[in-house]
Amino acid sequence: MDSASIMLWSVLFGGIGIGYFMYGRKQRAIVPFCIGLSLFVFPYFMSSVTMLLIVGVILVAIPYFIKV
Repeated sequence: MDSASIMLWSVLFGGIGIGYFMYGRKQRAIVPFCIGLSLFVFPYFMSSVTMLLIVGVILVAIPYFIKV
């Protein structure tokens, strides 16, 4: 069950990352661009579902608080 959950959450965060990446590239906004790249990569380094969710939610929320 743990590996299936990790895979499902990784796909979800990767999809959100694609949206941030495309938005950041099109608008030339560095924060969404970098967050999109990090949302692509970080699930490869997470081994627990809890840490995956905590880091993923923090990364998804960063562009709402940092406007550059």
